[in-house]
Amino acid sequence: MNNVPNSERAHIAFVGKRNAGKSSLVNLFLGQELCIVSDVAGTTTDPVKKAMELLPYGPIVLVDTAGIDDAGELGEKRISKTVKAIASADFVIVVVDARERISHRELELIQYLNKVSTPFVIAVNKIEFGVNPLLLAEIKMLKATHFEISCAENVGIDTLKSKVIRLLPKGDGPELIGDLVKQGDIIVLVVPIDLGAPKGRLILPQVQTIREALDEDTIVVVAKDKELRAALKALKDPPELVITDSQAIMRVAADVPEDIKLTTFSILLARYKGNLPLFVKALHAVDALEDGDKILIAEACTHHAQADDIGKVKIPRWLRLHTKKNLEFEVSSGSDFPEDLSGFKLIVHCGACMITRHVMQARIKQAALAEIPIINYGVLISYMHGAIPRALLPFSEAVSEWSNYR
Repeated sequence: MNNVPNSERAHIAFVGKRNAGKSSLVNLFLGQELCIVSDVAGTTTDPVKKAMELLPYGPIVLVDTAGIDDAGELGEKRISKTVKAIASADFVIVVVDARERISHRELELIQYLNKVSTPFVIAVNKIEFGVNPLLLAEIKMLKATHFEISCAENVGIDTLKSKVIRLLPKGDGPELIGDLVKQGDIIVLVVPIDLGAPKGRLILPQVQTIREALDEDTIVVVAKDKELRAALKALKDPPELVITDSQAIMRVAADVPEDIKLTTFSILLARYKGNLPLFVKALHAVDALEDGDKILIAEACTHHAQADDIGKVKIPRWLRLHTKKNLEFEVSSGSDFPEDLSGFKLIVHCGACMITRHVMQARIKQAALAEIPIINYGVLISYMHGAIPRALLPFSEAVSEWSNYR
């Protein structure tokens, strides 16, 4: 962990007015006296960075910054450096004085964080002197998460750290299901066993989903599609979420009551590795396909094609049936994603479980530059089988895009 470069670590910036207690809080996070602490306002002049391991999250960088209310020409330069630190941060802790109210500078900071969608919490420090009720009312109006702490008396710091660990971005993208479930929830994974499932193994998205669900302390029930109805009947309480293989979506939907959330492993991957709203938007292109249009089927792995292969056989067949058009298809596998995308009217990409999110995002960007719509297997299959919008309901951003589509 100590050898992880800073560019690969999540950056947590501590920001606020001078003498709010930012440096003291950084020291408590570290468990050592890294930052100089003084009653003199403006002690911290330039951002101070320290790499550490924040368990159980992993490697991070803590960034102590100059006060956002720094004065004078030099102060403005310090503020400029603070703004840059905020812009590059993965998470921000806004430290405020419990005795005061939200200042204009702090309000601007919070509005900026909301605008750029940077996650943050407010640490209300110096509660040993009492907490201004007007401050709490203002924080409530801002709909911000806050924690009351005392750096001087080391009160509330562990709770704050625990919350920050949970809110920190995991990896370089969204969670798989961690934000969809909570401790004690029951989720049901529907895992059909067919020619595409190697004997004695589950496919990677299924394994990843099980592991992340267990990390969230949820109760995981795994069943084949044929046993789903019996599994649901055996449960005392209904599950919070049912996740199925895309190809079984309609069989599963028939057995899952409408009031239970339902989605597919591939739609989870569409959000985790790709861009779910963008894929939903591509449904416009699906319905606009014409005779002779050329479609790229892009697969991230190089598996041996089965007789009824999903990418090479089933999706082309389903698309022709759905559109009633004579479409042409080209298949790319592994790293053989075409550099020249001209001539394609649509890219249909697999779930991308065998490539990194970085690679998938690069392919999405390449498609955007070529002005070619891109969609993934899960969204397309669910749409062609009539399972959308239901399979999108757990994801508000996708539902919003679907509403625009309709």
